[in-house]
Amino acid sequence: MDPLSRLCTSCGLCCDGNLFTQVPLLADEVALLRRRGLPLLARGDRLPVVEQRCAALAGNCCTIYDERPQGCRGYRCMLHAALAADEVGLEEALAVVVQTQALLGALADALPPGHGAPLRRARVEARAGTLTASASAAVGAAARQIGRHFDREAGRVATTG
Repeated sequence: MDPLSRLCTSCGLCCDGNLFTQVPLLADEVALLRRRGLPLLARGDRLPVVEQRCAALAGNCCTIYDERPQGCRGYRCMLHAALAADEVGLEEALAVVVQTQALLGALADALPPGHGAPLRRARVEARAGTLTASASAAVGAAARQIGRHFDREAGRVATTG
């Protein structure tokens, strides 16, 4: 497996609900994903979307990687771009992924028990005014890491609620 694919299939952060809440679909992708058994979120008369955490994500790996939607294929995180440009090596990139997953784990531990992506859950807590100081610090650490290596917009939104 090439290094870029290995990074993607080892990471899963763009699929687990921490960076994005949904993936838009093209018309020809809807039937394929339904045949693969993926639940799709209906949106009235518009095309459905894949809600994140994606049901095709097993651990950190996409189980439909070769058939993933165009919205997924087209996304390139900043870490992917750095690896593609030889600004970082694969081992360094994988270490960043492990560190980010650890920060998200620490955030999950600082939040009340629940399901879903830690950053999404933290946004809910922040809006409700119930985010603890320790969870707030953990959000900051995870959001800075995500903003530095994965998606600047997702990192910014995570810290602003």
